Amino acid sequence: MSETVIAAENLTRRFGDFTAVDHVNFSIRAGEIVGYLGPNGCGKTTTIRMLLGLLEPSEGRASVLGFDAFRQSEEVRARAGYMSQKFALYDDLTVLENLTFYAGVYGLRERRRLDETLDLVGLRGHEREPVYNLAIGFRQRLALAIALVHRPKLLFLDEPTSGVDPTARRAFWDLIYQLAEEGVTVLVTTHYMDEAEYCERVAIMRDGKLLAMDKPAALKASVLPGEVWEVFVEHLETGLEALRGAEGVLRVGLSGDHLRVIAQRGLGAAALRTGLQARGLAPARLERGEPTLEDVFLSLARS
Repeated sequence: MSETVIAAENLTRRFGDFTAVDHVNFSIRAGEIVGYLGPNGCGKTTTIRMLLGLLEPSEGRASVLGFDAFRQSEEVRARAGYMSQKFALYDDLTVLENLTFYAGVYGLRERRRLDETLDLVGLRGHEREPVYNLAIGFRQRLALAIALVHRPKLLFLDEPTSGVDPTARRAFWDLIYQLAEEGVTVLVTTHYMDEAEYCERVAIMRDGKLLAMDKPAALKASVLPGEVWEVFVEHLETGLEALRGAEGVLRVGLSGDHLRVIAQRGLGAAALRTGLQARGLAPARLERGEPTLEDVFLSLARS
């Protein structure tokens, strides 16, 4: 059985009367890619800052890489990498100068280590480019290089793909998979529901509380209260109102050019057609849909 790299026990952080993280419990094993999913302001970053010893918990404790996260924070930070939401890059320095500076913080002086890190994140050929000239995707790669240069066994990535295009996001996740294959444990926060599908396990937070944590497929099977249907009608807004009042429909919403419905298990297409026809609507097409983590999150958020 893999060793436990992170163990949080009743981890809590208050700021005055506001509880940012509320008695959170979870563990992460070596080599896992775990997604910490939730909207902005739900407590994801605060959790990471406590795990790194940057914030003292109001209650509870956490063990990271075998060390007390707050009392032995220097040991944790020497062995972990952290890519924050607002990573500190020096715009007037080049890619190599930024990497050299941060490597020096860890006492690293070998050019070979810098070159290996540049190769790993795909920045070879950009060493002399000033950071202010870099596109956001390459700035993200440089921030990742800085978090990786000391070869950590644990990597915290706080919304690492925020603001980048889908192609750059996919390339970034390819890098994360590569790191995990090399034995690095990754905790990555995101508010992109589709991105969380790439993770081995997903933790879902809302208002400082950890609502669920499991494999994506297990969450879809255990959390959703019904079955997913894709309903195509000519008038979307009218169909939306009609299905909101239909018997057996648990949730309905717009999804591009059709309606996405969560209905009671076993309700069936015939019952959905009947509900629409009773309100003068004839659906063009009904199809069974695949559940997503967004469906899971909405179900948990409304429970």
